[in-house]
Amino acid sequence: MTPFDLFSLEKINSSEEILDLLIANNIIKEKKFRKQLAYEKELSKLQFELLKLQQYVIEHNKRVLLIFEGRDAAGKGGSISRMIAKLNPKKYRVVALRKPTEDEQLQWYFQRYIKQLPKQGEIVFFDRSWYNRAMVEPVFGFCTKEQYKQFMAQVNEVESLLIEDGIILIKFFLTISKKEQEGRLNERKEDLLKQWKVGPLDEKAQDKWEDYAHYIDKLLQQTSTKKAPWIEVRTDDKRAARLEIIKYTLGHIEGYKADSAIKNDKKIVMAHT
Repeated sequence: MTPFDLFSLEKINSSEEILDLLIANNIIKEKKFRKQLAYEKELSKLQFELLKLQQYVIEHNKRVLLIFEGRDAAGKGGSISRMIAKLNPKKYRVVALRKPTEDEQLQWYFQRYIKQLPKQGEIVFFDRSWYNRAMVEPVFGFCTKEQYKQFMAQVNEVESLLIEDGIILIKFFLTISKKEQEGRLNERKEDLLKQWKVGPLDEKAQDKWEDYAHYIDKLLQQTSTKKAPWIEVRTDDKRAARLEIIKYTLGHIEGYKADSAIKNDKKIVMAHT
């Protein structure tokens, strides 16, 4: 290793800079690594912008709720983890509720979610949400037809009330192809570090594909409003999805002025209004 290389290594502060150095010295030539580097660079830049957004939320006592829905293995958790990577952990929460307890089953359906709403100066991420009743529960028979109808009749009004009270609500729906879902689920089963992600419902995701499609169509058509539209992110590229979700968030927090150069790819991001 030359003295120049040693000097360069001493200045490195991130994984992106390591890749930069390897490419600059013509050590890495493969396109896939160059593509990875471009992604890491853009992600790092957007994560820094998210940190600035969080500071704005804190200083102006904003309440922000980001809902993440989508098919199994669509990338909800992965997108959230990239969004929170550089945030102040004291001022955000990730909410991923388990199935309701016996006591919760006796409550108003929305009640356990209401308890998790953001306080002033806080961003809350819902990794799945009350929309379980619009998609997962009817597909697997975990709710009655009447319970489903009641939810669909109430949800738009509930969200309207939250918004009127000052909560900034953004709803993301991640869409992937059936083939891509199959590949991701198989990868999880084979990877010891990801097997914990595969639950009994995930095992049936492919078999229930059309059933899900039926309820997803209803969800996007009937629960997307002018105040709270569904933002559908349609791509099999999980990296692109993460970047587009962050970009959209940066540009749609009332009062916050994001960098004008940060724009969504309209081929991937679609608002249902």
